[in-house]
Amino acid sequence: MSVELRNITKVFKDHDDKSKEFTAVDNVNIKINDGEMVTFLGPSGCGKTTTLRIISGFETQTEGDVFIEGENVNNLPANKRDSSMVFQSYAIFPHLNVEQNIGFGLELKGMPKDKIKKEVSEIMKIMGLSDLANRSPSQLSGGQQQRVALARAIVNKPKVLLFDEPLSNLDAKLREQMRTEIRRIQQKFGITSIYVTHDQIEAMTVSDRIMVMDKGVIQQIGTPFEIYSRPVNFFVADFIGRANFFHVDVVSNNRNSLKVRFSNGKELEIASFVPTVEGKGTVVIRPEGLVLQAASEDSLFSGEIASAVYLGSTIEYEIDLMQEKNRIIAISYNPVKEGIRKVGDKVGIEFDSISAHVVPL
Repeated sequence: MSVELRNITKVFKDHDDKSKEFTAVDNVNIKINDGEMVTFLGPSGCGKTTTLRIISGFETQTEGDVFIEGENVNNLPANKRDSSMVFQSYAIFPHLNVEQNIGFGLELKGMPKDKIKKEVSEIMKIMGLSDLANRSPSQLSGGQQQRVALARAIVNKPKVLLFDEPLSNLDAKLREQMRTEIRRIQQKFGITSIYVTHDQIEAMTVSDRIMVMDKGVIQQIGTPFEIYSRPVNFFVADFIGRANFFHVDVVSNNRNSLKVRFSNGKELEIASFVPTVEGKGTVVIRPEGLVLQAASEDSLFSGEIASAVYLGSTIEYEIDLMQEKNRIIAISYNPVKEGIRKVGDKVGIEFDSISAHVVPL
């Protein structure tokens, strides 16, 4: 089932001074397609959770419209919107066992007991919970409790599945396991899903598309590849992963590429997917896109190794550039072949223009 937000705005009164207001969500527009999983990603306070709560019906927008499967649901309460929420706190009932927790929503709907048992049994089998049917929540690990919460949401066969930072209470290893599990289950059932997180790796792992927000405003909507490799502005480039930035003068604009001049006077043709870059811009290059070689005057940049961190399969270098006051990060993915450079070593730095991207200054 599709979900569409049109011109969604939410204004709150200031808690301490009612005469003041702040805009938590500012004119958000997005259409989420049937069976798609879209993540709302951004720093704390960016408006992503408020947007999710507006979709669920737990919060009422100041302006705009919410559509589920083409139906305007502005006036429908949360329990009439045919959506299920998976919370970060799990919200499972401590006095009910696993089977009873999962079937609770079906009981509220008045479904016959034999059908409830059949539906719950099937979902527990899919979720790997069959052996835990009679356990109480206190006897479950955090990952098991989250699977119970997910099973309880899915067994109701909602049109839309909503996730409010569901993995934030789990340790790193469990988060990695559960995000893969959530994506597998979502794809298996084909449920249209909206996922809120501030964790970039989580967003990249589970999403068909990502909506990046800051201060209530959409900064970019795109696939994980587009968000990471083709950010439309400095905020997205800086927020998603790690990046190196070079301020440049734009010499010429040739449709999908720009000729730019770096501070050391060298020029390079670089792809640009942002048509508004003129005059001055910022070249974005991820650490894995840099190539280190022997120091040479012919290199695009020259630098000195400031630190080297050996991580087994990779080495991460911090490099001070000689031509400008800029410290960059480079990653070497074959330490055995390339060797390990030492602090103080002089290096030349190159990158393929396809690995770089220009955004407005």
